[in-house]
Amino acid sequence: MDVISLLKGHRSIRKFTEEPIDEPVITDLIAAGLATATSSNLQGTTVIRVRDAEKRAAIATLAGGQTYVESAAAFFVWCADLHRSAMACEMAGGDFHAGMTEHFIIAATDCALAAQSTVAAAESIGLGICYIGGIRNDPTQMTELLELPEQVMPLFGLCLGWPDQDPAVKPRLPLSVTLKDDRYDQSNDQAGIEAYDEQMREYYKERTGGKVDRTWSADMSGLLGKESRPFMRDYLDGQGFATK
Repeated sequence: MDVISLLKGHRSIRKFTEEPIDEPVITDLIAAGLATATSSNLQGTTVIRVRDAEKRAAIATLAGGQTYVESAAAFFVWCADLHRSAMACEMAGGDFHAGMTEHFIIAATDCALAAQSTVAAAESIGLGICYIGGIRNDPTQMTELLELPEQVMPLFGLCLGWPDQDPAVKPRLPLSVTLKDDRYDQSNDQAGIEAYDEQMREYYKERTGGKVDRTWSADMSGLLGKESRPFMRDYLDGQGFATK
């Protein structure tokens, strides 16, 4: 499969076989991810592989009962990490200036880019993946569970395994809505979103045998029409990411 087709065919996999992933393969996948571009060579990503069954069960519960955290052949927590670079700063005789918003953005962006490169590499050899944003339901508990120092934040989990399902590809918003020329022209966005809502309605009906009638607009109303993890700012402060 060519790279473009591979990327356009991405699906989240939530059912995995019991077949393990060879250790050299896992090492190569993570190394491929960490070879991704990194702003100012910060390399602000730390990956924690969770092998302990009890920890995996605790994370699955914390993430809202996502049992595939336990059943996947491998599970990782991807962290935005300024702790290591702060150490390097002090080793060079400098003073680490904590709490800069830009530094946190760099580390979080680095982490997301590296994870997605690992995902592309994994899917290229037939593995399935599922991101787990639910680990942020209780970042303090995750921090304690993984013994994270200050200046490290767990951003998301990642399940890897051999797929035991073949779900359809979820449609994305049309490029007429998300790809702009020269300026943010939104004159056709509503019409594009309305068309996409109908496409998503058909996708969910087919996926659930007619049991679910949902649209993207309704999903966004549910997501953005309420507070979302309002404790996050206090958590960031406690981890040394108080921003300025």
